[in-house]
Amino acid sequence: MLKLRLKNAESTLELGKILAKSMAEASFRPAVLLQGDLGSGKTTLIRGLVEALPGAENAEVASPSFNIFNVYPTTPQVAHFDLYRLEGMEPDDALFDFLEDGATVTVIEWAQFLGREYWPQEALSLEWSPERNGRELTITTIGSKARALLESLTPFLSEYTTESDLT
Repeated sequence: MLKLRLKNAESTLELGKILAKSMAEASFRPAVLLQGDLGSGKTTLIRGLVEALPGAENAEVASPSFNIFNVYPTTPQVAHFDLYRLEGMEPDDALFDFLEDGATVTVIEWAQFLGREYWPQEALSLEWSPERNGRELTITTIGSKARALLESLTPFLSEYTTESDLT
C-alpha cells in the first residue's frame, strides 16, 4: 500500500506520466482500477498517462461514459473503460478481453461498479479521497507483478508519498 498526497491537477498529470513510463517499460502490464467520486482526478490521471506515451498526438482522452470504452493508439495501447453507467450490470466481453491482454494498459474508471469476482489477478487499485487541499490517493496491489511494478515506482513518487508499507 502506498498513500500519496496530490495537491492539484498538475501533480495528478505527473503521476500519470510516471505510471506511463513504468507501464511502457514493463513486460506485463497490470490493470489499473480507479475508484473515487466525480471530479476526483481519475480522467486527469489517464490523460497524463496517455499523453506521456508515443502516439499520444493521435489520442484525445475523454471519459468514455457514453460509449463505455476508448482505445488510444499509443505504444503500448491504452484501453480506457468507464463503468459509471454500468452500475449493477455485467460488463461487456471487451473488458475481459483487454484484462487478459497483458500487452495493453487497461484502465477502468469506477472500478467499484465491477464485481470483485471480475477483478483481474494482477492490478493496481487507486482510490481517491478528497482532502481539504487536494486529494489523497491510496494505491494497493493485487498480485505479485503489480506489487513489483508499484515498488519500482516508489522512488519517483517520494515527493507525494505520505505513507508506505512497501519495504
